[in-house]
Amino acid sequence: MKIALDVMGGDFAPDSTIKGVYLGLQELPPGVTVVLVGPEDLVRSKMKEHHVDFSRVEIVHAPDVIDMGEHPTKGLSQKPNASIPVGYRLLKSGAVQAYCSAGNTGAMHVGAMFSIKAITGVIRPGIAGFAPKENGGLGVIMDVGANADCKPDVLLQFGEIASVYADHVLKKKYPKVGLMNLGTEDKKGTLLTQAAYQLFKLNKKINFVGNIEGYDIFNDKADVIVCDGFTGNVILKLSESIYSLLKKRKFSDPFFDQFNYEAIGGSPILGVNGNVIIGHGISTAPAIKNMLIQTMQMAESRVHEKIKESLLD
Repeated sequence: MKIALDVMGGDFAPDSTIKGVYLGLQELPPGVTVVLVGPEDLVRSKMKEHHVDFSRVEIVHAPDVIDMGEHPTKGLSQKPNASIPVGYRLLKSGAVQAYCSAGNTGAMHVGAMFSIKAITGVIRPGIAGFAPKENGGLGVIMDVGANADCKPDVLLQFGEIASVYADHVLKKKYPKVGLMNLGTEDKKGTLLTQAAYQLFKLNKKINFVGNIEGYDIFNDKADVIVCDGFTGNVILKLSESIYSLLKKRKFSDPFFDQFNYEAIGGSPILGVNGNVIIGHGISTAPAIKNMLIQTMQMAESRVHEKIKESLLD
């Protein structure tokens, strides 16, 4: 298996990414090759500096970089040889089985839509986030930022797509799906959530458990939490801030340690024709390591193919 990594992605790249590769190769199986996408001379120099095993990697030259604050569409169109579009070309051609980057989130999302494209039948691909559960494991939150405004049918499809991910990657059989709301009654919420609730009730493909509230995020009421990207992003950032506050106060607990973005590594784009993970812009070496592992697991599961199959049922 080959997984591509955008070496220039992230606020601390390329040092953080190359250090992350060094750590990742200690845990990735021998059959996994990491394809490093970036300026070749710089990549080789950093690999030597951080003692990365050259036999476990390949380098694909990408001389340009789409900066973290750069406009996604403009960056992709004006810099076709930047690391992000070059990585997508590798994925589209089948040269790699998965691709990950901690670079410009907008460019990663737009790049996926213009290169590997959405799976036929998917209304809007989304970005999935994760919530640690009190009883162990992780839940999926979808969407966490790609689609700030949604329609009811989009929320319903988020539930279907995220269920497939929870089943095949997180190994949660027949995962419970909850609709994020401000009350559990079916008449609660906005016009969006009220309409979505009725669609969920009629759908037989997913295990819908009804509306859930904020205090249900970390319990076992739902394995999949469905919401628009605005709400999901607020939940995600609030969870990360809780970890930061506890760390500042020198409080450590195994459950709350899972709120650390480094422990997860990244967020998959679900609903596109390929395996793609987006990392946090401030990713450190441990975060890059975990992103590589998560990317491998996603590729092993062939979850994008499973989503295609689910939509055809």
